[in-house]
Amino acid sequence: MENVTIRPARLEDARGLAELLRATGWFTRMEAEKPDDTAARVLAHLRQCLNDNSHLVLVAAGATGSILGYLAVHWLPYLFLPGPEGYVSELFVTPEARGQGIGEHLLAEGVTAARARGCCRLQLVNGKQRESYRRGFYLQNGWQERDQMANFVFDLG
Repeated sequence: MENVTIRPARLEDARGLAELLRATGWFTRMEAEKPDDTAARVLAHLRQCLNDNSHLVLVAAGATGSILGYLAVHWLPYLFLPGPEGYVSELFVTPEARGQGIGEHLLAEGVTAARARGCCRLQLVNGKQRESYRRGFYLQNGWQERDQMANFVFDLG
């Protein structure tokens, strides 16, 4: 991971984050909107995440300042757990930078931040069709797949 810096996201990272997300090709809603609209939406969401201490967004920046990847974690104070839980909602690395350890380092920084906050665990959802799932990325990094849980969504839009 030469010449890569892991740091907290800043508002000026919004356009680079939007470009990274659009480059994945995974989000049909994003493909239907103009790049400037994506960047504006990412900026609004990033502003909300940076507004208080209930979220952490980390970026992996290359030597030129380009965004090579990012991690978003949200701190959830579940009443039934002995400490908060961190929910890793997003971990993305640009196609060109994959395989260089960037995702692993972002994830490790998220774990460090969770420990510093007194969290008792982290969780995430990974699509089984994703390459990261198929190659066992999270298992190789010490995560355990829960076999007795189901993930549900209720689409509001």
